[in-house]
Amino acid sequence: MKTAAQVKHSGKDGRQLGELIGATMHPVARKRGFATSELLSAWPELVGERYVDRVQPGQLIWPRRKTADGEPVLEPATLLVYADAPSALLLTHELPQLRERINAFFGWKAVDRIRIMQRTLARKPKAKTPKRRELSEDEKKKIKQQVERVENSRLQQALEKLGQQIASRVDDE
Repeated sequence: MKTAAQVKHSGKDGRQLGELIGATMHPVARKRGFATSELLSAWPELVGERYVDRVQPGQLIWPRRKTADGEPVLEPATLLVYADAPSALLLTHELPQLRERINAFFGWKAVDRIRIMQRTLARKPKAKTPKRRELSEDEKKKIKQQVERVENSRLQQALEKLGQQIASRVDDE
């Protein structure tokens, strides 16, 4: 059996980053009760800028009920979140909205309750934002032309935005 380093890729075998990372993240996510790592990835958008550094998802606790036939009953889970004391108090008042955003993300009523546990959270160091320059109209047009053959409009917009972000970076050398 060949290792990943021994397998040569021709460049035509392009894989998405999500596919590569997802394979390693899914076992960790499952251990915490998450079927996939998608909720963990989308967490900053779900809780918003106010709570992104102050509230962390802990785990999804699924009820283990069965029917008379022994079949598992699919019922909504309880989401355990960790928050510092001040954020826990504020978040308590916004739980219904957060629960709605999470369920809209899943596309069904996956979470029935959110339980907050107060805990001092480890602070992540702020990432240094790269310096950016204003792009010329010609540069913007060139990026737009490169992505216009993509049929999905949302993907096309995302790729255009990514291209502009990359092109506008200023090297600090």
